[in-house]
Amino acid sequence: MRMFQSLNTTASALTSQRLRMDVISSNMANAETTRAEYVNGEWQTYKRKSVVLQENGNRFSNYLHNEMGKNTSSGNGVHVSKIIEDETPFKLVYNPNHPDANVDGYVEMPNVDPLREMVDLMSATRSYEANVTVFNASKGMLMKALEIGK
Repeated sequence: MRMFQSLNTTASALTSQRLRMDVISSNMANAETTRAEYVNGEWQTYKRKSVVLQENGNRFSNYLHNEMGKNTSSGNGVHVSKIIEDETPFKLVYNPNHPDANVDGYVEMPNVDPLREMVDLMSATRSYEANVTVFNASKGMLMKALEIGK
């Protein structure tokens, strides 16, 4: 294992969780947005977005090294592989005075559930905090290792 691999692994998790928190914040900010983007001459309702995380590195080589007993890594970290739009149907709200109401008086509201977003935000925040703790512990161990040579 390389000396700074644990710091690199934790740093990748911190970066990924930070982006996850940003996407969740965007969802919360647009929970009532009926005009998110202009496509083909029409305004589109905001669609909830979510982050997909994926392990870094070549997974096959990890399995091969494990089987051969030569596994020298403890993990390669994660990265955001993509940000996807939730295909859950929009909520229909009856409001005939709204400028985006259809002929029946219903408005398509975003498929963002604030409660779900808060739970996801708490999860991302806790993951971020846990990774900060791991980072600080790794840094402390490396500092102690440097003091051995004194």
